[in-house]
Amino acid sequence: MTTSNPRSTPRHLTTGAQGEDLAARYLRNQGLVLLSRNWRCHEGELDLVATDGRKLIVCEVKTRTTTDYGHPAEAVTPEKANRIRRLSRRWRAAHHVRWCPERFDIIAITWPRNAEPTLQHFPAAF
Repeated sequence: MTTSNPRSTPRHLTTGAQGEDLAARYLRNQGLVLLSRNWRCHEGELDLVATDGRKLIVCEVKTRTTTDYGHPAEAVTPEKANRIRRLSRRWRAAHHVRWCPERFDIIAITWPRNAEPTLQHFPAAF
């Protein structure tokens, strides 16, 4: 029998999951209702899908421990933004949601080891 060792999980995956937890709490505290988290299809994954009751809000979460290689939000390239838009259409089809107003946000988190995280929300980032 093989058991999972938490220490064997790559640190970047743990950091990313912690960042998504923080982002989800932040969005709920802003009054949004989370509809999906880490929704996957064959084309990729949406981190967080939420609503404010009027529009669908698709949120890409980027968490980094440092800004040595740039700000976390800079990781959302035009190609990545286009893929997220395509995935949003797939999410709506899978959940039988007809066209509705959408907003695409980025939540950028810098979370140095042994320090408090900094969260920046960029509504309508792309």
